[in-house]
Amino acid sequence: MEAVISGVLGEFVSRAISFVAEKCREQTTAEQDLQRLCQLLLRISTIVEEAEGRRVENRAMVRQLSTMREQMFRGYYLLDTFRCRERKTNHDEVSHLSFAQSKFNLAKRFRCLVSNTQIESMVIGRESIKELKQAVLVLESMVADMKEFVIFLMSYPQMYRQPYGAYLYLDKYMFGRQMEREQAINFLLQAEPLGNGKFVVLPIVGPALVGKSTLVEHVCNDDRVRNHFSLILLYIGNNLKDETATTFRDNCVIKHQNIALDEGRSLVIIELLEEMNRGAWNRMLHSAEICMAHGSKIIITSRSEKTVSLGTTEALRLNYLSKEAYWYFFRMLLFGSTDPGEYPELTSIAMEIVREMCGSFIYAYVVATLLRANLSTRLWCRVLRHLREHTQKNILLLGEYPVQESRARYVWSMARTRRGSEDIKILVCDNQKWTDSHGEVPKITVVDLLSGTWSTMPQGKFKVLSWRSLIPPYYIYTADCEFIRNESSTRT
Repeated sequence: MEAVISGVLGEFVSRAISFVAEKCREQTTAEQDLQRLCQLLLRISTIVEEAEGRRVENRAMVRQLSTMREQMFRGYYLLDTFRCRERKTNHDEVSHLSFAQSKFNLAKRFRCLVSNTQIESMVIGRESIKELKQAVLVLESMVADMKEFVIFLMSYPQMYRQPYGAYLYLDKYMFGRQMEREQAINFLLQAEPLGNGKFVVLPIVGPALVGKSTLVEHVCNDDRVRNHFSLILLYIGNNLKDETATTFRDNCVIKHQNIALDEGRSLVIIELLEEMNRGAWNRMLHSAEICMAHGSKIIITSRSEKTVSLGTTEALRLNYLSKEAYWYFFRMLLFGSTDPGEYPELTSIAMEIVREMCGSFIYAYVVATLLRANLSTRLWCRVLRHLREHTQKNILLLGEYPVQESRARYVWSMARTRRGSEDIKILVCDNQKWTDSHGEVPKITVVDLLSGTWSTMPQGKFKVLSWRSLIPPYYIYTADCEFIRNESSTRT
């Protein structure tokens, strides 16, 4: 009996020692991988920034640069997630808000790895460390093969206007659409055979506010496109149903005109707000084939998948950014050149906040503006709490989130009533986007609305400035809002 007990105890002690040794070895390896990841990200981000400052026309290099950028986003996402394990755990509010309700949180997994009370967390920790190792291996392989890429890169000229890619001007350049821009430009510059009498049409399809108009504007502003087409027209309308050849031309805006070009090629941009009327489309194409010179092209942007059938080439689909790319975008808006590792608590909260914003660019700008004003853990936790309550409220009352742009919905606000007993409830009834020439810009901004910093309390329905874009086409986004005094009245 004693021999059996001795054997069992020996086996238990042996496994315990192996368990502790394996934890220490894997933790040390993880720290080394994190350091290596930092070094690799510095190198690859330098190359990406240099490439974005040059006019790279080789398609293979553009694809390679896109892959490099995606891996860079993934690397920073992993780096910041693992770093969050260092944040203080004695702050109850931060701990609850930062890690509660998180089904995919690598930082939480890594914290479990070093816990002495949860042996089963070793398996979860191994998965996280495996993902970290894989990211390091991919970046190492990419950097090792970068010599030829850099040599070819330096042969391309720098852009006349330097890119706004620096962290100081992140809100002044188009983020994450470089490959799509080059694809559209290549389509426009491609020569068409003389015997082809049909117009070449490129559909660009994607959900609302994903950046279709911004992409097209950057394409049209490219010098290569402007030197190729003598006339660039923009039409914004519903479905072309009531348009004739004459009214269509009258309703177009001239974006660019170069009378020095002899070919007379035209580029027509059609931005549809509704589904295209097929009969009107066929009439317009027939008129265009008669009036427009050979080599003219058409770009259609729409939210509807049915628009894809109108194209003569493969459609360009714009989707929301990946979670890694969106986090990189948001972290740069928040911290700029500052290493987020210097603010582990704020970084952890920010990574939870970004999960609630559904990939919206406007949301990122607005929330970043609100958070940058006060680097307080208390304020950031409060923002996160209101964001989550906002999501739950819209799901409860409207049955969905994110809510369709055409539907009224609640907007979250940290403002309180004069008595201070309840939060002010605000209903957004409608959203619009327009340019400077279409009227007076609202004085109340959505940041004022969310933080409660307006000077005078609006009465009834009022307009707010959601965001004023600093990149072409310089849209101004506004919303019609209304204070809700009695929540029960909104349920009818």
